[in-house]
Amino acid sequence: MNLDDLSRFQQLDPQNMLGHIDGLPTQIEAAWARAQTLPLPDFNGVTQVVLCGMGGSAIGGSLLAALTASECRVSLTVSRDYDLPEWARGPHTLVIGSSHSGNTEETISAFRQAIERKTKLMAITSGGQIADLCRGAGGAVWEFDYKSQPRAAIGYSFTLPLALFCRAGWIADKSADVAGAVAAMREQQKTLRADSPVTGNPAKRMAGQFMDRCALIFGAGMMGTVARRWKGQMNENAKAWAQYDELPEMDHNSVVGISNPEALIAKYMVVFLESDFDHPRNKIRASATRELFLTAGFNTDVIRGVGPSPLAQLLTCLHYGDYVSYYLAMAYGEDPTPIGPINVLKERLAKA
Repeated sequence: MNLDDLSRFQQLDPQNMLGHIDGLPTQIEAAWARAQTLPLPDFNGVTQVVLCGMGGSAIGGSLLAALTASECRVSLTVSRDYDLPEWARGPHTLVIGSSHSGNTEETISAFRQAIERKTKLMAITSGGQIADLCRGAGGAVWEFDYKSQPRAAIGYSFTLPLALFCRAGWIADKSADVAGAVAAMREQQKTLRADSPVTGNPAKRMAGQFMDRCALIFGAGMMGTVARRWKGQMNENAKAWAQYDELPEMDHNSVVGISNPEALIAKYMVVFLESDFDHPRNKIRASATRELFLTAGFNTDVIRGVGPSPLAQLLTCLHYGDYVSYYLAMAYGEDPTPIGPINVLKERLAKA
């Protein structure tokens, strides 16, 4: 497909996923501003936080945990399951239910346990059962109104918890970093937007590299979590197979498995996500690991976050991946919004 044919984009994308991707910097600004006006509960005595969520509503918590691991004054665990960890009990634990719809069954199950265990409670949602449960139990609800698939509301599911942690005093204020990150995203967008032609648009060209290939996305530290976002976006937007892995752990297992089946090596595209803020040893590892994959015959590429802060480099790299996944959807002739298999599973589970 011609990735400069914008009329074809409109035909394939009637619910305007592209508009959500284009609007992510503005969404982050709006979420940050809203978070400054929402009531902040008394979280004195909280030493550990569990953010419960699934899919697009959980990735914001994972990004926050990765970004703030070196400075956060409380432990942050992201739980993607029906049950809370056994240790999540009592008022020194805050449980955050993150659910775009408010009706995610795994998150509701874990949140009910939090109520029973008398933890402190908070919900980040657009409404639904999570909001009702939280209010009914005396918890705080940070509600937002953004109509989209959960993955397209990453500006809220990431920025609202980020602002919460800042306001609670668990991490340093990020106001300047948010402004710098948004500016870096907008600068990067000049070459990534749909009206930028293939010849000058690296995201469109990368989508071409992924055509008819399985994607392997690798990163270290916070970029490992961004790799998870890339993987999910390629799955859901492009309806394409993708996996991710993290350095340095993959250097202790995955690199041994690159030889077989030999016939599939040419069917993979490997991308390393990197940041100026990666651990120095992981920078060396990434370069050496990429050489291993190149020597084995894999197609590889590197994408680096840009901007003045870890937050900026995390968000610019994430945004880049969103565009790549969108253009890959267009190349495959796929509507990027529907998630048919997920809905089929939900219907089957509802009857079970």
